[in-house]
Amino acid sequence: MSAEHLHRRDFLKVSGGIAGILAAGRAPAFAQGTKLHVVRWVDFIPEADVELKRQAPEASKALGAEVVLEFINANDLQPRVTAAIQSGSGADVFFMMYNWPQLYQNALVDVSDVAEAVAKEQGGFYGVYKPSFQVGGKWMAMPHSIVGNAVAYRKSWLKEVGASEYPKTWDEARKVFTALKKKGRPYGQTLGHTFGDAPTFSYPMLWNFGGAETDQTGKKVVINSSGAVESVKFMQAFWKDCCDEGGLAWDDTNNNRAFHAGEISATLNGASIYIVAKRQKEKIKDERGEPMYLDIDHAGLLPAGSAGQFPLYFSNGHGIMKYSKNQKLAKDFLRWVHSKQNFEKWFQVCEGYSVAATTEWEKHAMWGKVDKPLQVFRTAARNTRIFGYAGPATAKATEVFSKYVIVDMYAKAVQGMKAEDAVKWAEGELKKIYEAA
Repeated sequence: MSAEHLHRRDFLKVSGGIAGILAAGRAPAFAQGTKLHVVRWVDFIPEADVELKRQAPEASKALGAEVVLEFINANDLQPRVTAAIQSGSGADVFFMMYNWPQLYQNALVDVSDVAEAVAKEQGGFYGVYKPSFQVGGKWMAMPHSIVGNAVAYRKSWLKEVGASEYPKTWDEARKVFTALKKKGRPYGQTLGHTFGDAPTFSYPMLWNFGGAETDQTGKKVVINSSGAVESVKFMQAFWKDCCDEGGLAWDDTNNNRAFHAGEISATLNGASIYIVAKRQKEKIKDERGEPMYLDIDHAGLLPAGSAGQFPLYFSNGHGIMKYSKNQKLAKDFLRWVHSKQNFEKWFQVCEGYSVAATTEWEKHAMWGKVDKPLQVFRTAARNTRIFGYAGPATAKATEVFSKYVIVDMYAKAVQGMKAEDAVKWAEGELKKIYEAA
């Protein structure tokens, strides 16, 4: 078969389409003269966005269309997506967080052809994606990557109060961080309206003490339980005894800055605190004038509560909008991004902060080279839960997240509301969403 007679069906078979573009020696006709607008978050690893910007001209050349990448604050993404859907115009491709494809399913293009091809080639997607990115068996967004949160902490500071390793249980953690706060080195945690560190702390806090939003049907609200009340009571004590109480107003950047400034001893975060500290070692130093990264380690999970340890990690991907006039081009862009040779360059720059959505990347040679404190992120994506537990990750679960109901339950309690009343408030808010007709 000559390049001139490369049919569309064959084009899609060859490495998901990109090799077909190259074999044909020209971009597919539908792409010529068009522009693809992609909106993503501003990454916490600056070099990751630098790499994507470097790749944009390569993608443009391969696809025969101008690929325009726009990076915006993650907390601005949801309003931007909502406005685009309401107006029927805007970017062709949006960064999708958590289980947003459930919420926006009617406005997104089915990308099952792309997703299934990449999954087949690269070891399958992690389990979190099927309940969050699939609707009715169709992939409504393309899984891209997962940020595995872990607790970054100062090794020497914990040792000063008798902790040779990170506490395994919340009761142990309370003792350690009470002592550290007395030394002016509190635990740093946000309970603000921010996309990452607040929910990835609050949901596991609920789960680790046996609480849940709904039963397995996702229709009956069960949050008003002894487990939920226990978790809120514990958080009230932990907040007062251990935390920087200014954290109520923090977004996802404040704890990074506070840690690098030596103001907090530990915080739930991705690998960015460590990676940035290492890459800026001449600037980010500890109180002895040594590079701070040498004193940083990670605990892979938040401490266990009475019911165990259950993480919520930041899983994300890309959704193609139904209003887009460039849907075929957008799919080919996603194929291009996820081809091994292109994805690998971005993956390696992330150095474990963002891991792949597919399991094969756990075997990548990079993991043999990264520093020991980053090794915890290699398999982090295997066991994460998603919103709505114990029910399905529906659009209603996304609405609860978007309205910060679980986060606010804890925020209200640490500001003085009785634990039982905070849980009852959350129950009322959840019923408005889950049990509405």
